[in-house]
Amino acid sequence: MDMLVLYFGMGITALIGCTVLGLIGLKGFTAWIDLKRAEIAGAMPMATPTAGHRIDVADLKERVRRLEAIAAGVDI
Repeated sequence: MDMLVLYFGMGITALIGCTVLGLIGLKGFTAWIDLKRAEIAGAMPMATPTAGHRIDVADLKERVRRLEAIAAGVDI
């Protein structure tokens, strides 16, 4: 009879331990999913670029064009 109580107690302890580990894993998984959702939401492009952004992009393109000309040995 004493062995039955001992085995029953060990089984309950193992069940509680597995439940706790499962809940911790579930909480971590949901937090990871929320992180990925936030990353995806932050990666969405802006609706329309402003004039300042377009000027900056045009300036960068001009700089790249000049650097490519310098690399090719063409005098601008």
